[in-house]
Amino acid sequence: MKARRLAPIAAIFLAASLAACNPSAAKTESDSKPSAPAAASTSGTPGAASAAPGAPAGGNGLSLAEAIAKIPAADESRTGYKRDAFRHWIDEDSDGCSTRNEVLLAEATKKPEQGAKCALTGGEWLSYYDEVTVTEARKLDIDHMVPLAEAWDSGASKWDADRRMRYANDLGSERSLVAVTAHENRGKADKDPSEWMPSANSAKCTYLADWTATKLRWKLTADNKERAALEKLATGCSNTVVKYEVAA
Repeated sequence: MKARRLAPIAAIFLAASLAACNPSAAKTESDSKPSAPAAASTSGTPGAASAAPGAPAGGNGLSLAEAIAKIPAADESRTGYKRDAFRHWIDEDSDGCSTRNEVLLAEATKKPEQGAKCALTGGEWLSYYDEVTVTEARKLDIDHMVPLAEAWDSGASKWDADRRMRYANDLGSERSLVAVTAHENRGKADKDPSEWMPSANSAKCTYLADWTATKLRWKLTADNKERAALEKLATGCSNTVVKYEVAA
């Protein structure tokens, strides 16, 4: 299995991740998303320290406002978009597990059994978009943090097929792909934050940081409507830190 994140120690990082939107939680920084339902925030109060990953631990971070300002500005165009322009769910390291299953294995809060051809049974996951615990892998979708159509609109239309494939299967940053309930993923569809945000208030700051880090990682642009929404939504996340590493 391709090394991507340390799901077995998710509980260690839980409190720090949830602090992104709950100032009563411990104010420490972590590169992990909320990973267990037991400590999920219900206060919906954003603003405490949080870090979106993409850079090595200890790397320099930007405030969410600073990171949003670094996203290049450009108009969007969906001309010529086809979903199959992004080949996804490949088995990059030929271990029998597709990108989808790599994400499921990495994000499980309770490890599933792995059978032939990487078939997964059992296990448990927390969909951080809606704070729902899921116990069947088939009920989870793997969300592209910045949807494929939005990526196309924002610069990927100019990429070659190989770079689009690497984007669609990005296991190099733990925020590029995330296991969430099918309901949340399909509600989001190809919308940017001006049109859709996760239903859980506790997810707000983390989601904005994840979105911004992914845009910066892949040098994607934002139009005026998207930028205005990001800036407005980010006002309640003043201590959220964004870290990212530019994709090759």
